[in-house]
Amino acid sequence: MSSTPAQDLARAVLNSLAPHVTDVVLCPGSRNSPLSLEVLARRDIRVHVRIDERSASFLALSLARAQARPVAVVMTSGTAVANCLPAVEEAAHAHIPLIVLSADRPAHLVGTGASQTITQDGIFGGNAPTVSVSELEHVSLIEHELGEGASQRPRHFNIALDVPLVSAELPEIHGDSLGAKWTHRWINHGEVEVDLGENTLVIAGDEAWEVEGLEDVPTIAEPTAPKPYNPVHPLAAEILLKEQVSAEGYVVNTRPDHVIVVGHPTLHRGVIKLLSDPGIKLTVLSRTSTITDPARHATAVGSSVKVSGTQDKQWLKICSAASELAAEGVRDVLEQEEFGFTGLHVAAAVADTLGTGDTLFAAASNPIRDLSFVGMPFDGVDTFSPRGTAGIDGSVSQAIGTALAVQSRHPDEIRAPRTVALLGDLAFLHDVGGLLIGPDEPRPENLTIVVSNDNGGGIFELLETGAEGLRTNFERAFGTPHDASIGDLCAGYGVAHREVDNLQDLILALVDTTEVSGFYVIEATTRRDTRRAQQQALNAKVR
Repeated sequence: MSSTPAQDLARAVLNSLAPHVTDVVLCPGSRNSPLSLEVLARRDIRVHVRIDERSASFLALSLARAQARPVAVVMTSGTAVANCLPAVEEAAHAHIPLIVLSADRPAHLVGTGASQTITQDGIFGGNAPTVSVSELEHVSLIEHELGEGASQRPRHFNIALDVPLVSAELPEIHGDSLGAKWTHRWINHGEVEVDLGENTLVIAGDEAWEVEGLEDVPTIAEPTAPKPYNPVHPLAAEILLKEQVSAEGYVVNTRPDHVIVVGHPTLHRGVIKLLSDPGIKLTVLSRTSTITDPARHATAVGSSVKVSGTQDKQWLKICSAASELAAEGVRDVLEQEEFGFTGLHVAAAVADTLGTGDTLFAAASNPIRDLSFVGMPFDGVDTFSPRGTAGIDGSVSQAIGTALAVQSRHPDEIRAPRTVALLGDLAFLHDVGGLLIGPDEPRPENLTIVVSNDNGGGIFELLETGAEGLRTNFERAFGTPHDASIGDLCAGYGVAHREVDNLQDLILALVDTTEVSGFYVIEATTRRDTRRAQQQALNAKVR
């Protein structure tokens, strides 16, 4: 079979990737046609075609996050590459090995005004330095990047392809069956000595892991962290920030002596205050380059601990009581009818209907925070969320990618395990194009996307922007109502849609998805005009 030099280069590039990836997200284009035809000719690569590079890159990101190995997104030259920047930023900050495999014009055309030609070298800055490949001998640079000692970060391989791009015949089918392997290579910051005789609190965020020696320490854990043995509700941070509290005629010291951060917590202001308090000793444990220390006062940084001493029983009781007070407070507030049906109710319904073996994707903004208030993380439920840069970009694509990654792990099962995604309406609309899946592409077999639709930016109701003195301009600048018909949008993309406007119907709709698999969008029509008062009621429970 005849082939062009461009196709020979494309084959060599894919040969270097195939030992490490099982999935490639492919975007249509002319300059990347040698790469496209080579990808489709391989037995050892599962292909997902998307027409929007931004959504495609977030699909690849979520596949890489859930599979814990590299996934490549392939596109043509020009602004197609630039559309990957948001996903690369998330991948860099969340330490996900996303691969951007971009086609480029040959160097002699850059800077000449040639069509669809920009400077792609260095387009992602230091977050994904460009490896330029224009000759067969350059392919070894890709192999080196993905070889031994490679870190968990995004990569940009820029492939310059000259005409003629393709021959008159398709490449022959080749490659072994799926079987790529990848091992996380973490950074070891060393061992830290910890005296559990001090009143110690663990704060576990995204990228947290079960640290040997800290299993029994009271832990505030974000939804994407492992389920702790002694969980502490995040709202309890407000109690633990106090020097003392009075209870049943006794005065007890509630402030921790020592806070240990594991991973990258970002969600709650009260929790961030705890780890930023200069009067509390801070230790940070990380396995990446990110050291979560906003106040820059950590006394030690490590990746493992050597413990001594034992925890004070009184301290354990204080943490347990504070957590119970906060958790009960949330449920009490949920029962107060004056707040109506809110996003917090939607999160509670999602959490309460999850089962062992389910996977959860939570968009940024209110969904992930609301899930933490209602009790996440749970045992037996893998939870994913874009906490690297905490943006709402690409949320629909990430939900779909998470579901596709889950079902790829169970290819022989009649019914793929269930994936549930919780998104706000703005996150859904921001990436509604992610619903576009061509008729020949792998589709989610068991995915339910729950959209908490309060017709705008409910998160801003809870922030300084929602203060009374700013209400005149609030709706236009922050509330941003859209009046979009989510049902009509779903119909246009051929996705089943169901709308509910109360808690009971939402629970019934969610229970239905546990019995009948498919790809569904459940739209929960909620209100946001009571969210600020609702949050104040929650805060009052712990103050």
